[in-house]
Amino acid sequence: MKVASSRYLLDRKAYLKELIAALREKYSYASVLAADAKAYQFSVSRAGIQVSEDTRFSERGFVVRVYDGTNYAEYSFNEIGRETIPEIVKKVEKELLPLDAEVPGSVTKKRNRQQTDEGTVFSGSTSYEIHPDEMGNDEIVRRLSALREDGLKAVEGLVEFRTFLSYQEIHKLFLTDKTDMEQNVLWTCGGILAMAPAGGALKDSMQGYSVLGGVELLDRMAHDVERVAKTAVELTKAEPLKPGTYECVCTPSVTGMIVHEAFGHGVEMDMFVKDRALAKYNVGTKVASELVTMRDTACALNDAGSYFFDDEGTLSKDTVIIEKGILKRGMCDAASAGYLGTEPTGNGRRESFQRKAYTRMTNTVFEAGHDKVEDMIASVKDGLLLAEPTSGMEDPKNWGIQCMVNYAREIKDGKLTGRIFSPIVLTGFVPDLLKSITMMSDTMETCGSGFCGKGHKEWVKVSDGGPWIKATIRLG
Repeated sequence: MKVASSRYLLDRKAYLKELIAALREKYSYASVLAADAKAYQFSVSRAGIQVSEDTRFSERGFVVRVYDGTNYAEYSFNEIGRETIPEIVKKVEKELLPLDAEVPGSVTKKRNRQQTDEGTVFSGSTSYEIHPDEMGNDEIVRRLSALREDGLKAVEGLVEFRTFLSYQEIHKLFLTDKTDMEQNVLWTCGGILAMAPAGGALKDSMQGYSVLGGVELLDRMAHDVERVAKTAVELTKAEPLKPGTYECVCTPSVTGMIVHEAFGHGVEMDMFVKDRALAKYNVGTKVASELVTMRDTACALNDAGSYFFDDEGTLSKDTVIIEKGILKRGMCDAASAGYLGTEPTGNGRRESFQRKAYTRMTNTVFEAGHDKVEDMIASVKDGLLLAEPTSGMEDPKNWGIQCMVNYAREIKDGKLTGRIFSPIVLTGFVPDLLKSITMMSDTMETCGSGFCGKGHKEWVKVSDGGPWIKATIRLG
């Protein structure tokens, strides 16, 4: 099944066209992004059952962008009718654009070029097997509750087994006097979390899930219940790791964290405009092993970072960032592309219609290699298998990285010994880490169960992943 259009947006489309026509009498470029989205979250835990709308990502509203010959101005609003169009035009002309004159003379102003209007006409909807509305809240809760009960029964020693699921149904129109685009997208994400007591603390294990689709995701979640429960209990006996440099095999989820944190944020090209990314000065140079090809794509992978066009009206693209170890380019929003004299890559994304568009990742991955996972583990004489990333951050200006991994399993003479260490801190200089990659599995996985912030805010849904990799990594 395909996600249906938003009646709310279609009923207001004619008024939006009239608004654009009125603005084009004064400005050489005018566009409107219209958004109608609903987001819900479900959780079942010891504390009880929670079902609620996620107000961060449920929205209904519009943002207009105009170009005055030098730069852009934007104005967001919640409702439109024929009677409100003159008021919106007046707001832009009399209140918004004159703010440019109030910028202190000591501030250097940059001139931006006018955004290209390709005159694209497009309508696209993603597919799903089971829509959340079709299953209904009661059945979703029943399925999550059954998973929780299975987790608690899987192994002795657990004090908690949480299950959770969320979805976003997103409808957007992007309109100019030439362009007319519509997209309807459904993402669903979930997770299971097991907790076991360890002295005065708790140890936990978690598995996340995501799909460009519906609540058919619940079937996948059932497959990992026993493994996650057993891992949580096993972690109660984990040892601290001696800091040092180790030969490591990383699961696809840890690879995804490295992709996202080690090089993802550092090639968001709005950071190039602000001169806050070392990658700006290293395009064309070797930054990784020749085994590494990295891409960001909202259109070539089906996961929670997928869409048809971004929030500035650029069609989604499949952007190769690193090709066989060479940094080829970054990803870019339209406004930053104007300053930099390059082309946008379809990465201009807003947290909501009320927020600014920034360059943001979508589905960011390393491509698969040619190795078998069992051969990768067998090749390690004295090292570690890293699993379950928990958090991470990078320093794009200096290519530093610091990430947390839940646990590591010891490998001796090509075999897992059963010894386990936790927690793990992963640090280092990004090119050193990426250049040390010597093996990559012939399979890959992605997951978009979390959100990505721009600094400490501006949250959007992304996914990341890749193959299993073998690399030399500094751990603590």
